[in-house]
Amino acid sequence: MLERLDSIEKRYEELNELMAQPEVTLDFERLQNLARERSSLAEIVTKYREYKATMKSLEDTQAMLSQRLDEDMAALAKEEINNLQGKRERLLEEIKMALLPRDPADKKNVIVEIRAGAGGDEAALFASDLFRMYSRYAASKGWKTDIMNSNETGIGGFKEIIFEVKGQGAYSRLKYESGVHRVQRVPVTESSGRIHTSTATVAVLAEADEVEVAVDSNDLRIDIFRSGGAGGQNVNKVSSAVRLTHIPTGMVVVCQDERSQLQNKIKAMAVLRARLLDQERQRQFQEVTDARRSQVGTGDRSEKIRTYNFPQGRVSDHRIALTIHNLEGILEGDLDDIIDAVATADQTKQLEAKVG
Repeated sequence: MLERLDSIEKRYEELNELMAQPEVTLDFERLQNLARERSSLAEIVTKYREYKATMKSLEDTQAMLSQRLDEDMAALAKEEINNLQGKRERLLEEIKMALLPRDPADKKNVIVEIRAGAGGDEAALFASDLFRMYSRYAASKGWKTDIMNSNETGIGGFKEIIFEVKGQGAYSRLKYESGVHRVQRVPVTESSGRIHTSTATVAVLAEADEVEVAVDSNDLRIDIFRSGGAGGQNVNKVSSAVRLTHIPTGMVVVCQDERSQLQNKIKAMAVLRARLLDQERQRQFQEVTDARRSQVGTGDRSEKIRTYNFPQGRVSDHRIALTIHNLEGILEGDLDDIIDAVATADQTKQLEAKVG
């Protein structure tokens, strides 16, 4: 591993030298490519240099301890050695994690699809709660959300809502949210005060551009119709809603939230491309059984991943046996603790699989 780190550091220095050359600074495209490569190596190089500095300090302190020191100085040297050894181990683990291959989709924007599951109106209200939770989380990260299509119920819930999240690293954070979410609470529509269990499914798709997923126009059936559902001045007045049917796969995408037929078509195409890309990623995922075993709940969309328990004010993530007693904060978008824990568990499993 140290030889690999030496070569990475050497390449990092080469990139710095290349980017300082006048002919490179005038070539914008090449400069951008070099800058991206350097940025991808920066974290590993920083940690490796910190590791080398720690090792040097450890060697110097151990050498000092071998000399004749008074009792107080010897005690301080031993304490410093313990601290440096702990730091060395921590840095080694961080370096191993940083060396793991990155998902090429991590920097992408995402399309999130939330659908009410079992539970009728209560499931639809829960789907609305999840949409609000993700919207607030996105806002806390400075990301932009844009509704692509929605199917509302009469009491403020969603049978389905599809929205885009635009922002650096959106997929790297939200990809762990795919799966079945369950809520346990007394519904507002329940007069007897009994606790009900309802579900909603979440699918997080990496946004795909036209280069990644080419859709043949001959493979599409496009239907235009009048928008329906709650809200909107143009509902049932203008034929602006778009339904795309991808004939080879049978996928159907409907977008009707925009007034413009063109805008609805653009959004529908974005959703279709994202679904087709996700289908291909899932196919590859299924083929690589070792990778499937080494990942934490990012593959099976039918997997129950989380329970939101209102009576006890807790949220439990079943993939990593994590329970957090901060239900209100989480529903307000305070998701980092859960996402960090799941991401760390995922990285650890990948590392174990790689070592094994």
